[in-house]
Amino acid sequence: MLIPKRLTSGLRTAWILLIFLAGTLTTPAQSPCNLKFDQLTQAPELFGFHLGMTLEQVTARVPQVRFPMADRLGVAKTTINPGFDSSFDQASFAGARTVSMDFLDGKLTTLWIGYDESFKWQKLDEFVAGVSKSLTLPATWPMKGAGRELRCEDFSVFASMIGGSPALRIADEAAEQTIARRRDEAEAAKEAADAAAAAIVIGDTRTKLYYPNDCDETDKVPEANRLTFKDKDTAEKAGYKRARDCP
Repeated sequence: MLIPKRLTSGLRTAWILLIFLAGTLTTPAQSPCNLKFDQLTQAPELFGFHLGMTLEQVTARVPQVRFPMADRLGVAKTTINPGFDSSFDQASFAGARTVSMDFLDGKLTTLWIGYDESFKWQKLDEFVAGVSKSLTLPATWPMKGAGRELRCEDFSVFASMIGGSPALRIADEAAEQTIARRRDEAEAAKEAADAAAAAIVIGDTRTKLYYPNDCDETDKVPEANRLTFKDKDTAEKAGYKRARDCP
């Protein structure tokens, strides 16, 4: 950056200082990560788990695991606690406190691993450096909150400290988007259903009057004389008029 020649001595000093500060505050560019999750190295720090595993594959790795029924979005979540349960093979889970897994349509889409105080990397910086090398990932992970996150082609990796020891989350970003889309669609469908239910009116075949579904006077219409219309317009086209007793 060029310094204007006509600045006074004091202004030139201030200008130089601003240039210096701008240089020191510049954030290093993140190294690009073009990997997909199926290209991740099967590192020992993941204890045999990887994104895309089926329920059957996880069960083969950990027979003790139990899976709940998937919710309306197709999501099922489970957690195992090797660090607190002696029934686990402690040698194959050395350094692991807990492992949490989210599944979408029967496939592993999010893997959370909480390490204990015996794990080899106990500081966040050395943990990120070690995991990067082990998984063959770029070494630069930008800060995110109190942790570090690296976003790759179709997955993200997040490192943080929990209970004084490191934790790692690997997430399938496409699956996260699918869950968000399904949630939005489910909410939209519910809103549409609620709106349709609110629009329903009840006609009385004796009087040719109709009542909004939430009108108390509807209770006075005998079941034998009830006729349901999807909305007031349909009722009025059929020759019914709105009852004056309902606001």
